[in-house]
Parts: sequence; C-alpha cells; structure tokens
Amino acid sequence: MTRASKGTKTGGTGKTGVGRTSRKKAADQESAVQEPQVQDMPTQDETTPEMMAQTAQDGTLQAEGEGAPGAEAQGEAKADAAHLNTPHNRLVDHGYLTEEEFGTVAETLQRNLATTISLYLKFKKYHWDIRGRFFRDLHLAYDEFIEEIFDGIDEQAERLVALGGSPVAAPSDIERFSLIQVPTETVRDARTQVADLVQDLTRVSRGYRDDSKAVDDANDPVTADLYNGYAGTLDKIRWMLQAMMDDDRMN
Repeated sequence: MTRASKGTKTGGTGKTGVGRTSRKKAADQESAVQEPQVQDMPTQDETTPEMMAQTAQDGTLQAEGEGAPGAEAQGEAKADAAHLNTPHNRLVDHGYLTEEEFGTVAETLQRNLATTISLYLKFKKYHWDIRGRFFRDLHLAYDEFIEEIFDGIDEQAERLVALGGSPVAAPSDIERFSLIQVPTETVRDARTQVADLVQDLTRVSRGYRDDSKAVDDANDPVTADLYNGYAGTLDKIRWMLQAMMDDDRMN
C-alpha cells in the first residue's frame, strides 16, 4: 500500500471524528433549550358542573353571539318573536307595524291559524266516520273542501312570521286559540255532520270579515286581503253543504 493510500484512509477516519463532534454539539444545544411549561388541567373528577355549564354557554355565545337556543314567543297571543334573545333573531322586527298594530294583527293570525288547522282536522274526522246513503258524496266532498282551505294554514303562519311573529303548532295551543273544536266522539249521521259544519263555517267566515276590518284599521291591508279571500272560500263551502241539507233523504 502506498503512502497516498494510507493518507486517504486516515482522512476517512478523520471525517468520522468530525461527525461525532457535530452530533455532540447538536445534543448540547438541544438540552440547552427549555421545555415549554404545561399548566395543570383539572382532571375529570375536578371538573365541576358549573365549569361544564359555563364552557357550553361560552361555546354557544362564541358561535352565535346570542342567548339561549330557544325561547317562548311573547305577548298574550304567544306570537311576538321580535324581541327574543335567541340565535339568528337579531334582525327580526314588525316591519311597518307598530307594537300595538302588530299585537292586533298577531292575535287574529294566531287565532285564525289555529281555527283553520282545527277545521281541516274536523273535515278529516267526518270524512273517515261518515256512513249511510250519503257516504260517497260526503266522503269525497270533504276532501275537496279540505283542498280549498289547506293552503291557508301555511299562508297565515308565514304571514305571521313575516311580521316578526311565531305561529302556534302545539295541540294544546291550537285548542286554546281555535274558534271550533275537533270532535272526539264518532258521528256517522250525514245530517248531524253537515249541520255541525255549516254552523262552524258561519262562525269562522263571520270572524274573518270582522278580522279583516280590524287588521285593516291596524295598518295591515295585506292580511285584510287574505282574510277576505278566506271568507269567500268558506262562504262557498257553507253554501254547498247547506244545499245538501235541503234533500229530504238526509232527514
């Protein structure tokens, strides 16, 4: 082996020594860096219900910037939703209506919505229970009348929402506000059913006419127009049912 070859081998060994020195310096520098201090967190046993509730509330407030996720509508008619401290409710208002005007309009909408739902259910109840000579005529006619009034349910509810209100939906609220009652007993007789419906339709149609004037005086001609249309529809249904009662065979 020549000297040049020995020199090359020795040089290789020298490079290995330099590698060990570099690694040692890196280790010394790493040990010199202070580890970040971790604060002690409460264990599951140390977390109180108050802390958990506050955490949940903070999360809701941060996400929405509002209060409780749900709240009951205000006012005697349980209809005013414009002042609720609840998410996504900051821009809800009564539009061009004053508080007093809204109160007048909202009461009629809430009552008429509940009444329309009850009338729909009453027609359905009689549609299912009818028997006898006039079964087919009334069974089909009741569904035809339902089609004429059904859209009014959504229209009245959405009109109330558009004015900053919240419509009733719970069965107990519908029963509370409705002008008519859904029968709990079974009625088979055609004349008994029709006479009962004619009486209800007379009351409800008169109510729409009175409410039309009331909401018009409360600066809401739009709702007044809706009520006039509903009154016309109910007058027509009442006429058709009353005409059937002139048949002696229904006695």
